[in-house]
Amino acid sequence: MFARALQLRDRQVALRLHRRRQACTAPLPGIVSSCDVQRKDLPLRHASMLGVVLALFLCEAPCSHVSAQVRREYSEVHMGMPVRIVLHASDDDAARAAARAGFARIAELDAMMSDYRPDSELRRLATHNGAWTKISPELFDVLARALEIARASEGAFDPTVAPLVALWREARRNGTMPPTNSLDSARALVSWRLVHLDTTARAIRLDRAGMRLDLGGIAKGYILQAAAETMRAVKTGSFMVEAGGDLVVGDPPPGQDGWVIEVPGADSTLSRLASALANAALSTSGPTMQLVEIAGVRYSHVVDPRTGLGLTSLSITYVLAAHGATSDGMATALGVMGPLGVSVLKNRLPFAFTASVAQR
Repeated sequence: MFARALQLRDRQVALRLHRRRQACTAPLPGIVSSCDVQRKDLPLRHASMLGVVLALFLCEAPCSHVSAQVRREYSEVHMGMPVRIVLHASDDDAARAAARAGFARIAELDAMMSDYRPDSELRRLATHNGAWTKISPELFDVLARALEIARASEGAFDPTVAPLVALWREARRNGTMPPTNSLDSARALVSWRLVHLDTTARAIRLDRAGMRLDLGGIAKGYILQAAAETMRAVKTGSFMVEAGGDLVVGDPPPGQDGWVIEVPGADSTLSRLASALANAALSTSGPTMQLVEIAGVRYSHVVDPRTGLGLTSLSITYVLAAHGATSDGMATALGVMGPLGVSVLKNRLPFAFTASVAQR
């Protein structure tokens, strides 16, 4: 899945949609049309509520020079957050079918990769530490990409960070620093070097008892990409699927050069590419509302696996790539590494990406 050539040269404070002046269809059962209801803010998991402002400049007036298509927008809650799909289709039936297929794929993969669900395939791996365990193709793919980024970043990104993440979730709840002995014990269980993949058998082994995986820094991008591919498979090519500061877009809206995405604070190169985005993924990482202040220091929900501490940096990272897992994982890694990490990862990884680290 990741072997394709990547041609691109290279979470969500507000979402502004400049809608075409036309009525939206009634929602499907189980699918909420955001034209019919007001979105309610929900607590986010695996999300960065960052300043990616998605300004989708679609035709405000009828576009007579474009073949007739309907523009529809749908929203459901998955992965603990609102997931939004905007698409162009030949008619309402096609739009509904594409949205239904995209959301179904998201639900399927979330059930597989969630670290919140005790029955997920990811969580069940912790019961087989020390033994080879055959896993699904999708979980194998995202873990392979995760380990590739972990190796290149020398552990700034690490899918075994779950024990530390659990400590900092508790710290945010009670407002106190994780005990030193707990941090030390958790750090002993965090190392991507203790994870092994067998490509032939499509199996994984975790070397140390007590190890757990957390794909929160890469799975959302992978899942959105899978939803995009599913919608394309049902003959809907022009779409945007977005959740918590990550997005994947397909073909441009009718009559447009691309989806217009505003990235406040990003450098000129990334801003230019994002202003006409097509068939690409954009992810963000950085401080969010998920912060805790302890002894005058504000710690982010993003944990540096190497130190075991929540980040205190105020930088926001944007990454543009051809695949959602790449952009998501890279944004997480560079959020920890900082601006100097961009050139390091470009030299060490085989896939192309464009990144901007905006200091605040």
